[in-house]
Amino acid sequence: MAKLLFHLGNVPDEEAEEVRRLLDEHAIATYETRAGFWGLGVAAIWLRDENQREQARSLIDTYQQTLGERMRDEQARLAAQGEAPTLWRRLKRRPLRTLLLALLAAAVLAVSLLPFLWLLD
Repeated sequence: MAKLLFHLGNVPDEEAEEVRRLLDEHAIATYETRAGFWGLGVAAIWLRDENQREQARSLIDTYQQTLGERMRDEQARLAAQGEAPTLWRRLKRRPLRTLLLALLAAAVLAVSLLPFLWLLD
């Protein structure tokens, strides 16, 4: 019976492709499902042979640990060069978008709190 191995929801295409390649290189038998047009399905990589679960899980865990270290190093490098994304840099780069998102957040907060404020009267 197939076992869920790796969720693909919110996974960048590059990472998903690297995981697929890693599993193929080690001859891990898998198949993939998509979430579908409405997003009601499960986008994932499934393991065909449960006997390969330990090996596949180990490969993916090692890959994700390496990826995390690589991303932390990249973030540290950007911070050292003064290029790391910060709120101020995003505001300077896209002031209108940042303002609209802040207004949207304020509107959602107001709509969420208004019923409770009316109870105080």
